Amino acid sequence: HDHGFRAWEDNGMSARPVGEQEAIGAEMEKLGITMGVVSAKTGIKELNFASKDKEAHQVVLDQIAATVDVAKRVNAGYMTLVSGQVDPRWDRETQYANCIDLLRRAVEIVEPHKITMVMEPLNRFRNHPGSFLQTVTEGHLICMAVNHPNCKVLYDMYHQQIAGGNLIPLFDLCRDQIGYLQVGDNPGRKEPGTGEINYAKVFEHVHASGFDGIVGMEHGNFGKGIEGEKAVIEAYRAVDPS
Repeated sequence: HDHGFRAWEDNGMSARPVGEQEAIGAEMEKLGITMGVVSAKTGIKELNFASKDKEAHQVVLDQIAATVDVAKRVNAGYMTLVSGQVDPRWDRETQYANCIDLLRRAVEIVEPHKITMVMEPLNRFRNHPGSFLQTVTEGHLICMAVNHPNCKVLYDMYHQQIAGGNLIPLFDLCRDQIGYLQVGDNPGRKEPGTGEINYAKVFEHVHASGFDGIVGMEHGNFGKGIEGEKAVIEAYRAVDPS
C-alpha cells in the first residue's frame, strides 16, 4: 500500500492458516486493497475438466466450495481454475462438452457469493505440456457456452505469448469473456521490460478499452533482494498508461 498498490493476489492463500487469512482480509479492508484471484487448486496435472469421470468432477466441485470460504475471508471476487490435462480417450469436442458441463455445475456454487471463476489457459510448449485449455480463444469458446457472468477467462499474457502471441487482437476478440489479466514477460517470466512483450503498448490498449479490472503480477523478479523489488515497481511505472 505504501508503494501505491491497491490490489494484491496470492496463489498460496488457500494454504495459509484460517486465522492468517482473516487477519489479511481485515488489514486489506482497512487499507482499501482489493484481493485478486485466489486459486481453487483444481489440479494442473489432474484429469478432471476434460474427463467424463464423475468422481473427478466431484473433487473439483468440492475444491471450489472450499475455496469459496477462503475467498470470503479475504473479500476476493475472483477464483482461478486450471483445467487439468487432456483426456486422450475422447475427441476434443467431447472434452469441451465435459468441461462446459462441469463449469455450469460450478457456477451454482460461486454465484450466491458473488465470486467469478476465471479459467486460466496454460501454454503447453514450455510450462504445462498436456494441458487441456491452452489458449485464450479456447477459454472464450467455453465461457460463451457456459454463458454465465460468474464464469470468465483469465487472460495470462505470458502464457498466450508463448501459445501464439497476437496479444492485442486476441484481447479485443475475447474481451467480452475476459474477467482478469495476468502479466509476465517472455522469455523468463519476469517483470515487463525483461523480455519481448511491448507491455507499454499492451497496457495502453487495455486501458483505452475501458478495462478497469485487476492486473495480476504472476511472475518472478529479474533482480534479487530489495533492489530487484524496486526494479519491478519502476518497470510497471514505466509501462503505466496513466
